[in-house]
Amino acid sequence: MTDRRRVTHPAPAGVADASALPRRPRAVVVGAGIAGLAAATGLAERGVTVDVIERQPYLGGRVGGWTETLQDGTPVAMNRGFHAFFRQYYNLRNLLRRIDRGLGMLQPLADYPLVDAHGRCDTFRGLPKTPPLNALAFALRSPTFRLRDLARLNARAAAPLAAVSVPDIYRLLDHIDAQTFLGEINFPDAAQHLAFEVFSRSFFAEPAALSAAELATMFHIYFLGSSEGIVFDVANANFDAALWNPLRSYLEDRGVRFHTGVSVTAVEPGSRFVIHCDCAADMQADGVVLGADVSGLRQIVSNSAGLGTDDWRRRIAALRTAPPFVVQRLWLDRPVHAGRAAFLGTGGAPAAGQRQRAGTLRTPSRDVGYPHRRFGRRTALVRGNQPAGRPDRADAEPAARAVPGDRVRALCRPTRAVRQRLPAICPR
Repeated sequence: MTDRRRVTHPAPAGVADASALPRRPRAVVVGAGIAGLAAATGLAERGVTVDVIERQPYLGGRVGGWTETLQDGTPVAMNRGFHAFFRQYYNLRNLLRRIDRGLGMLQPLADYPLVDAHGRCDTFRGLPKTPPLNALAFALRSPTFRLRDLARLNARAAAPLAAVSVPDIYRLLDHIDAQTFLGEINFPDAAQHLAFEVFSRSFFAEPAALSAAELATMFHIYFLGSSEGIVFDVANANFDAALWNPLRSYLEDRGVRFHTGVSVTAVEPGSRFVIHCDCAADMQADGVVLGADVSGLRQIVSNSAGLGTDDWRRRIAALRTAPPFVVQRLWLDRPVHAGRAAFLGTGGAPAAGQRQRAGTLRTPSRDVGYPHRRFGRRTALVRGNQPAGRPDRADAEPAARAVPGDRVRALCRPTRAVRQRLPAICPR
């Protein structure tokens, strides 16, 4: 972290460790994604007895990783999509410092190009880190944005982009979709395809469905909110091996108990909470952290009469989920081309190519267990006219399988069709 303007918010005053209390409290954390694991860490480090319940057999939630087996019996590592670890993700990076103070599990990317259907390319390499120079340099260096476009911007309508405050920005812009907002400020159409579409779909939202408040907040976080820069780090091994298995060990050393493959069905309030599960004995706790995903949270709250206020229950019921997306990982039989970008974002292209990544583990990693494997991965939104689980059917040998959550996955070995279409990834 290099931004000297960053602010640390102190925790409320209280007992430093639960051992000083007359009775050690017990908490149950529902969900072992980043939110749940962060909550479990904070509680365990303060001496609270913690149980973590996770419906999947792996940790990490939306950043989960696990091992699959191909049809020929080969074990392969699988992640739930591509994830970038930006330098301004202070809380996440501090969580990961529990397992490695130097964050050796992350490696930086030098750049990640954005390419549209016409071959125009944006790049983040060499941008100044100081706002607003970073945003200005990115715009003026883009082949889709010219000085005359800067002069045409509606400064009054664009003012919320320069002064983001949460939650005020949501009261101001959440009723407008981002595409309409960009039209109102005269943002160039070509620049929308190249930059805005890529970032919109990186958050798994169609451009016309993304809130203008989310767009403004995103712009603030990545450009104007810090001087950490817009280039990010990536995990140097599969997520389970690089991140969550070591964090699980750290927490288990502090007495945290994990219950994976178990779903919470309801939480019953009372003098102590009773947590009902689908395949395990009920648990009692002094406190409950609901860190489940949206669909799981809605179901738990719906089944939990008397939990929370009526207003809170209505807001939970009104939460929506992102559209489905596909993660397709191709295990290649040769190294990725040395000149291939580790991450490539596309805009204005057909649905199957909206967001792509092809990469290689640069150094052998015994944690992954496959030191010389090479892979390509593509993530794309699934539209209504595209059957879920059938991305480029001719290219994928095994059938995609639906899995819990909001996405499907496809695991396949490269076929001739893949090599013909992606020669830079699969050179002969």
